[in-house]
Amino acid sequence: MSNRSTLSQTVGLAVWLAAVAAVAAFGALASVDAPTFYAQLVRPAWAPPAGAFGPVWSVLYLLMGIAAWLVWRERGAHKLGTALTLFLVQLGANALWSWLFFAWRQGALAFFDVLVLLALIALTIVFFWRISRWAAALMLPYFAWVCIASALTWSVWRNNPGLL
Repeated sequence: MSNRSTLSQTVGLAVWLAAVAAVAAFGALASVDAPTFYAQLVRPAWAPPAGAFGPVWSVLYLLMGIAAWLVWRERGAHKLGTALTLFLVQLGANALWSWLFFAWRQGALAFFDVLVLLALIALTIVFFWRISRWAAALMLPYFAWVCIASALTWSVWRNNPGLL
């Protein structure tokens, strides 16, 4: 358990949630035309509807912020810096995907990025597990969603050679 004060923990939670929200907002800037573009794409039958992405990502970002906070508050934990650095790097890869796919329409690079993202999330989960099992567990829905996103990115990229 953390030996940080209640005020410090509250501020820490707010900072981690704000950091995740800032990265989400940066990625969202690339997705301004996403609904229109997504509707034009040939998608597999199992593709989620466009309206599902916002609510799902909102919940995932909330869980991610809480997970990072749970790890951060364990001051002195072995490999704490590595765990949080991995978290921040995977967050960057997450935002980059939106730019690659929606803004720059680079399907191959978006697919490569999502595979790197998946590996980074897996590593983050491993490092989080060593510090806080709750934090690692909160990252699992995100990992599962990015598995689906990986398959979807591949499928959409391969089925839309003129658009991506």
